[in-house]
Amino acid sequence: MVEERIQRRLAAILAADVVGYSRFMERNEVGTLTALKKRRKEVLEPLVGHHQGRVFKITGDGVLVEFSSAVNAVLCAIDLQQGMAAANGKAPEDQRFVLRVGVNLGDVMVEGGDLYGDGVNIAARLEGIAQAGEVLVSGSAYDQVKNKIETGFEDLGARSLKNIDEPVRVFRVGLGGKAILTQSALALPDKPSIAVLPFANISNDPQQEYFADGMVEEIITALSRFRSLFVIARNSSFTYKGRVVDVKQVGRELGVRYVLEGSVRRSDDRLRISGQLIDASTGMHLWADRFEGALAEVFDLQDQVATSVVGAITPTLEQAEILRAKRKPTANLDAYDHYLRGLASLTSIITRETNEEALRLFNKAIEQDPEFGLAYARAAHCYVYKKLNRWMRDPKREAAEAATLARRAVTSGRDDAVVLSFAGYVLGYVVGDLDDCAACIDRALVLNPNLAAAWGFSGWTKYCLGEPDAAIRQLAHAMRLSPLDPRIFMWQGITALAHISAERYDEAASWAERALRDQPNVATCLRAAAASYALGGRNAEAEKTMERLRQLDPGLRVSNLEEVMPPFRRPKDRSRYIEGLRKAGLPE
Repeated sequence: MVEERIQRRLAAILAADVVGYSRFMERNEVGTLTALKKRRKEVLEPLVGHHQGRVFKITGDGVLVEFSSAVNAVLCAIDLQQGMAAANGKAPEDQRFVLRVGVNLGDVMVEGGDLYGDGVNIAARLEGIAQAGEVLVSGSAYDQVKNKIETGFEDLGARSLKNIDEPVRVFRVGLGGKAILTQSALALPDKPSIAVLPFANISNDPQQEYFADGMVEEIITALSRFRSLFVIARNSSFTYKGRVVDVKQVGRELGVRYVLEGSVRRSDDRLRISGQLIDASTGMHLWADRFEGALAEVFDLQDQVATSVVGAITPTLEQAEILRAKRKPTANLDAYDHYLRGLASLTSIITRETNEEALRLFNKAIEQDPEFGLAYARAAHCYVYKKLNRWMRDPKREAAEAATLARRAVTSGRDDAVVLSFAGYVLGYVVGDLDDCAACIDRALVLNPNLAAAWGFSGWTKYCLGEPDAAIRQLAHAMRLSPLDPRIFMWQGITALAHISAERYDEAASWAERALRDQPNVATCLRAAAASYALGGRNAEAEKTMERLRQLDPGLRVSNLEEVMPPFRRPKDRSRYIEGLRKAGLPE
């Protein structure tokens, strides 16, 4: 028999859903369905018809619409958000529906009146990561509409989407020429503040990208040791990687006065670092220089960049601060290279395989320099990912390996804040030693008050020690130091857990929802959401979240929850956490 040929076509797909739909349904099921059907008839259907679209699927709170033109799809999305907002102004409180919308242009498969394939899936994933009231479009749709629609677009960079092989370039669409729900400018700190953007790799070898990124990380680390500065963390700075950016916009989004950008060229055994310092409030260049030398002098060149920048911002510094900023992680360049490659393995989505590769590379760095504290700390931290995701095959043995690495890190890097913060967290979470954990992280904050990770780990430690309000304060400071951090969901998830300990279940649910908005499949955050919903009496949402958690980790039970649970100091925090998950439907 001849196999039937699959029909395909290019289509612009609009995906939309109602934010908080399950909450509406739990409160008033019949009223919600009636109101939503009315809103579809009065707002959605006329707009889809006006823009020559076709609704091909309705899924409870969601809708999928096909257009032959990306321009029509985006215009419909904008009109839909505005139409829903206008209708909300006249509606009762429990019928004010807010949408999230995603638009993609791509190839689709046709079966009857339905459409399938990545063309549809990407639109749905974009809708899933959009915030309330937003319209997100893929790069393929943006390319078709960017010069044809009088509205603003904000480049959010490449994003990894669930079950989509390649990262997708994402743009936030504006209404009336301005971006929807764009972040307001952050207030400037009370001391000079700076963000270091990713340096361009202008080496002949594009594979040297990891090396250029490593140079920037070391410069950020050196700058962050100056107590007189407020330095944005690397994870937030690197959200601008590969993007053409407006320095003034960077200043507003990160809440800094100064921005450093530059380039790195590595050629054989020679290295050149170029940098320029810009006043983000005016766009004026304050300083520019080039530093060149042998590859063996890499750390001296980084020091020159850091101290030159600081000299331009804050001319008078204590000698102790200058010496602190010049500490070198290792004198062995081969060890350093393996360390940078290990870090690069963990910059994308972390899987069991990438985590094992990173651990191998960090161990290789340790072999080449047995006193390399950072390599010990990062190797130990790989066991955190193992425990969080239940990847340990022999938990007792692997916890002992983590303890050995972490304690060796503390011995080798007793004056390095990054080493102490990561090693301390491992001692707390994997080993269960909260006292040593707290001591390490407290010292890290004394050494480097700009280290976002140390503030975040400090918040986690306070949570485990039964001090939820102190935890929330520490976590808030971590998020201010790294406001665009792709892994900010970690601090948001821990904030949710701290609110659970404080018995503020609505606040806990809100923070868990924030964490899951961008990372819907993080088990820790799903556990926090399920527990907060259940303890707050929101049973339908708790059950739905538990269903997602069990799809992600079908083997999790109350009986093996200890494998992933934090080491609570207060028994009541532990029992409340377990009670929440049990109420949410976690099997015994």
